[in-house]
Amino acid sequence: MVSSSQKPSLCNNMAAPGRHVGHYIQRNTQFLRNNFEQLWSHRSFGWSPALRQQAAEANKESTDAFVIPRKKTWSKETVLEALASTVGRDPTAHPYYFQDDPYLSPRTSSEFRLYSLSQESGRSAAKYFVDSNPKFFTKDFAEPHIPCLMPETVSLLLEEMSEEALKERISLRKVTAAVDMYDQLLQAGTAVSVETTRELLDLICLYCDRDPVQEGGAQAEDTEESAEEARRRKGRFRRPSDLLRFTWRENSNAERIFNLLPERDTRCYSALIRGMVKHGAYAKAFSMYTDMLNNRVTADVHVFNALMSAAPDVRDKYNERWDLIAELLNQMSQQKVQPNLLTFNSVLKALRRCGYLGKTQALQTLNEMKAMGIAPSLASFDHVLAVFSKSASSGQGNTDILQDVMSELAGSSFTCQDPDDFLFFSSAMRICLDNKDVELGYKVQSLVEQGENWRLLGDSYQQSIFYGRFFNLLCMLEHIDVVLKWYRRLIPSLYYPNPQGLRDLLQALDTDGRLDLLPTIWKDIQSLGHDNKSDLVEELLSLMARDRHSPEVQEAFAVCALDVRTAFSGDRGRLSLEWSNASLSHITSLLLRANNTQQAWEMLQLFKSKNRVPEEGLLEDFLSACRSDGSADRAVELVQLSAAFCLSATPRLANQTLAQFDVTEAQRAVLSELEATGEPSVNSG
Repeated sequence: MVSSSQKPSLCNNMAAPGRHVGHYIQRNTQFLRNNFEQLWSHRSFGWSPALRQQAAEANKESTDAFVIPRKKTWSKETVLEALASTVGRDPTAHPYYFQDDPYLSPRTSSEFRLYSLSQESGRSAAKYFVDSNPKFFTKDFAEPHIPCLMPETVSLLLEEMSEEALKERISLRKVTAAVDMYDQLLQAGTAVSVETTRELLDLICLYCDRDPVQEGGAQAEDTEESAEEARRRKGRFRRPSDLLRFTWRENSNAERIFNLLPERDTRCYSALIRGMVKHGAYAKAFSMYTDMLNNRVTADVHVFNALMSAAPDVRDKYNERWDLIAELLNQMSQQKVQPNLLTFNSVLKALRRCGYLGKTQALQTLNEMKAMGIAPSLASFDHVLAVFSKSASSGQGNTDILQDVMSELAGSSFTCQDPDDFLFFSSAMRICLDNKDVELGYKVQSLVEQGENWRLLGDSYQQSIFYGRFFNLLCMLEHIDVVLKWYRRLIPSLYYPNPQGLRDLLQALDTDGRLDLLPTIWKDIQSLGHDNKSDLVEELLSLMARDRHSPEVQEAFAVCALDVRTAFSGDRGRLSLEWSNASLSHITSLLLRANNTQQAWEMLQLFKSKNRVPEEGLLEDFLSACRSDGSADRAVELVQLSAAFCLSATPRLANQTLAQFDVTEAQRAVLSELEATGEPSVNSG
């Protein structure tokens, strides 16, 4: 037996050979690796000497030339952007801004509007609370910093009369308070710097000498809205500030302060002219521009942009409008004012109201833009499409110019450079729909999917218009399989179809003979909240009841018809539809074809309770169903019901019942009487 004192010695003796073996293996492994690399580098694999020399030189260069890569600076949002690029849009999910609260995910277009407005209202209320109580929101936990989540200063901190207090009121957009402070400073003999006076003029002209409209409150005096803007805003989600458009007032504070200035420079004139154009005082703006020229003050590009957009409002004839625009362009050249993108867009927008002159001048304007190295924006092309849409005598001219535009824009990504950029896609799709050009429509849709161009579709209302037109175009011209593919791709993640869109889908199903899909479409109609639209529901019932189908399809139609019946009974806690002859007849026919005779009989009773008269063909179909079931009693009741409605088919139905059914003597007497007279019996009803 080995004692415990001897165990360490034994372990040491056993470990020593292990260390030698490990050292030997390590040394030989290094030797083999070095020799293997040399042998591998000298192997030729059948190469020629020239190739071996080239490989050796390349190996030498790769060994000698080691380039340290430049340090790359990543933004704080890089990780988020990388993660976002790995996730695509889920066509079965609702828009992302509803996914925080699944309970409030909209199922219908009306809920979409309601929840969107509710979110906007809640966001405004939260912002108001944060800004009104900044002391409760002093810590910033967001990384990176998100300025819009932090409270903004909305209350005045400086009460003493000073220029700093005036600057504070200007920065907080307190128009009335800023004007009062400016007047107090002048009365006290305190000079106000030129820069502060310019900022005050900018503020007054921007808001038309009124305090900005706060969310939740509105002013109603001196407001008007042009017909064109009213059409644009119709149906859109609008904020209180969108509902109002103030008009320029005579002898406003802006004009008074402007007249008090000892020296009036370009910026002061620019603020006043742009404010007058913005708020509808077009003639006054041109008068101010004339005064500017008389005082030998050079205008800036913003002045010319505003005046050119107002040119159609101060001239009546088309040629006079264009002459005025051309004169302004010449004056820009004389004053050496460099035009920008908004300058040309203002010209193109004005050409939309220049009639026959617009077509020629619009193309010249585009050529001038390219000659000056200014790339047109989407708004530029939208104005061109509008000019050609009005001047073209046929639809072909519209598609030709749109084809040229799409060829130039193909594969491009855009950012918003003009407030009217978001109108291009819906206008382009309208032209495709009007001219029934589905291939061109695909090109427009492909451009929307390029990069982040979808952001330029506009608000949810404009998006609905665009996708509604695209879907309508597909329903008219594409095969139903393609239509259904886009239907599943767009709904509900991008588009909530209106009743007209669903009617287009029903017509596409009818055209391609896929009426077996009608029960599935009915479920979508329910989920989209359109099961209370009588025209849509009756068209669905009409398509199901028009022709006879296989027993499986008829059974599915009968189940769907029973579900449709609940929309008329008001079982869903909503306003019920009103029964019509057509809806009652269609549901009854569908139930009869599926051999649901009892439920069909219950539908027949509704004719009498709803003061509706069934068609004679429906009663004949019902009599045939009774003959198949061998139900003589039900057949006699059917003839009596026909007599109660005073139908001319009563004698014929009575004759058929006597000939085809085994009836009792009492029933035979009743039928004989109805057959002879065609009058309702005493026992009927």
